[in-house]
Amino acid sequence: MQLQGIHHITAITGDAARNVEFYAGVLGLRLTAKTVNQDDPTVYHLFYGDEQASPGADITFFEYPHAIPGRAGAGMVHRIVWRVASPEALGFWAERLTAAGTAVERTADGSVRFTDFEGLGHELVAVDVPDAPLVADHPDIPAAHALQGFEGVRAYSGHQEGSDVVLEKLMGAARRGEDAWEVRGDERGGWIAFDPPPAEPARQSAGTVHHIAWGTTDADAPRWVKTLDEVGLGSSGIIDRHYFHSVYFREPGGILYELATDTPGFTVDGPVEELGRRIILPPWLETEREQIEAQLTPLPDPRADWAPRA
Repeated sequence: MQLQGIHHITAITGDAARNVEFYAGVLGLRLTAKTVNQDDPTVYHLFYGDEQASPGADITFFEYPHAIPGRAGAGMVHRIVWRVASPEALGFWAERLTAAGTAVERTADGSVRFTDFEGLGHELVAVDVPDAPLVADHPDIPAAHALQGFEGVRAYSGHQEGSDVVLEKLMGAARRGEDAWEVRGDERGGWIAFDPPPAEPARQSAGTVHHIAWGTTDADAPRWVKTLDEVGLGSSGIIDRHYFHSVYFREPGGILYELATDTPGFTVDGPVEELGRRIILPPWLETEREQIEAQLTPLPDPRADWAPRA
C-alpha cells in the first residue's frame, strides 16, 4: 500500500474573500473549487491548486466567518513548505510578497518564510526533484517563478515516538534527517518534519491547519481501513468527498491524517476550463442549493478580468 506523498492540506479561514485575494491573487494559485464543508454545509470549502487541480498542490480552506485567530500547538502542522524552481524564483517571491504588504524572512539557506493574513505559516524552497511541477497561470507571475506544489510540512507532535513509528512501520516513510520522514510513491513525494511543540496549548481556528492528506488509491483504501483497525488506531472508514474518497485517522502525536484518492478528480463537475467559476455541490446536497447559497458570502471569479497565458 504505497502512499503518493502529500495529496492536499486543509486549513481554516475566517474570511473567504480575503482568503481568495491572498491565495489566488498574491500567491497565484488557481481557485479550483468553490464548494461547502460536507460536514457543515453552511460554510465554504475553498480549493486552490495548479491549472489541472492536481493532487500535490491542493490547499483547501474551511471558512468559519469571523473565527478568532488560532494557534498551532502539539498535534498540528504549523508550516507549509512549497517548491519553486530556482533561487531567482525565491528572490521574485521575496519582492512580490513584500510589495503586497506581507512580511518576509530570508533564511540562511535562502528560503522565503512568511505567514498569510491570519498567521498560517508558509515557506518557499528551491529544490530539484523528479516530480512534475504543478503550476498555475497568473498574469503577474512568470511561469518559471510560480509555485510548483508541496515540498513538505513542519509539525508539532504530542508523542514523537508514536508519530515516528506510524510513519515508518505503517505508512512506509523513509527517514529524512533526524526528525523528518519522506513519503514517496511513483508519482510524487512529500515529507513531514517535527519541531518541539510550544508550551501553549493548541487552538484550532483561523490561520491553522486542520489536517494533512496523503495520496492513496481506491483499490488500497479498504485495505487501509482494515490495517488501521488491526493496529488499534481506527479510522473514519471510507468517506465519499465527491472529488476523491477519504479515510481519516489521528496518529499518536495528535495530527489528523487523511488518506485520499486521486479519482474521480475535480473535473467530475465539468471541464477543467470551468473550475472555480461557480459554487458546486455534491449530488446529495443539490436539492438544498438555494438555502446553502443564501448563507455563503458571494465570491467573484478571481480570473474574471484577465486572460490566462496560452
